[in-house]
Amino acid sequence: MFRYNLVIVFLLVFGFGFSQEAVKDSVADYYVRFEGDSILHSSIELDEVFIFGRLEFADRKEKLRYYILRRKTLKVYPYAKLAAERLVELNDSLAKIKKKRHKKKYTKKVQKYIEGEFSDKLKKLTRTEGQILIKLIYRQTGKTAFNLVKELRNGWRAFWYNTTAKAFKISIKEEFHPERIHEDYLIEDILQRAFAAKKLERQESVLDYDYAQLSNKWKNGQNKKN
Repeated sequence: MFRYNLVIVFLLVFGFGFSQEAVKDSVADYYVRFEGDSILHSSIELDEVFIFGRLEFADRKEKLRYYILRRKTLKVYPYAKLAAERLVELNDSLAKIKKKRHKKKYTKKVQKYIEGEFSDKLKKLTRTEGQILIKLIYRQTGKTAFNLVKELRNGWRAFWYNTTAKAFKISIKEEFHPERIHEDYLIEDILQRAFAAKKLERQESVLDYDYAQLSNKWKNGQNKKN
């Protein structure tokens, strides 16, 4: 992954205008004017550019595993993204409410709305899809699903949520660590490729890791057992 912050010398792209200033020391300074913008810019801040290596697999089994993981990740990511957005909206709204009982009443109202929005869809997820979703919720919020339930409801309710999830072999205490768990790195790789291809709408992780460094680490074959 490389980030480019380029000084534009000459730009001929539809929708951009340009103008030339006086020559200084025999070097022409060029500026760019964006359509609808009266300010001249000497440089343009570009988005991050990801350079992806070719996917390589040790065998057919590993290749199949990756593509199954990709299908499931692309399916559940929108739910994790939406959950993170709802959490931000909830916290922003609660910060504006003064009285504790009003906060409690508002939280219950939002909970019912979120449950109605998610429940039917989540019931259709497979066990592995549900576990990937739990990981992605941690990626997007920095909190486990267990702690989110605990914060929004109470510890007892979180305990039973976790107990029920265990019956289906799903832990809602699961975290996301692409720096040390290979499957988590594969999930991150799938997301980054999907973002670049515009298959998914990008939402940055709140976790502190660098995708380029992760790629170099796992490309060198460090501990793929997990």
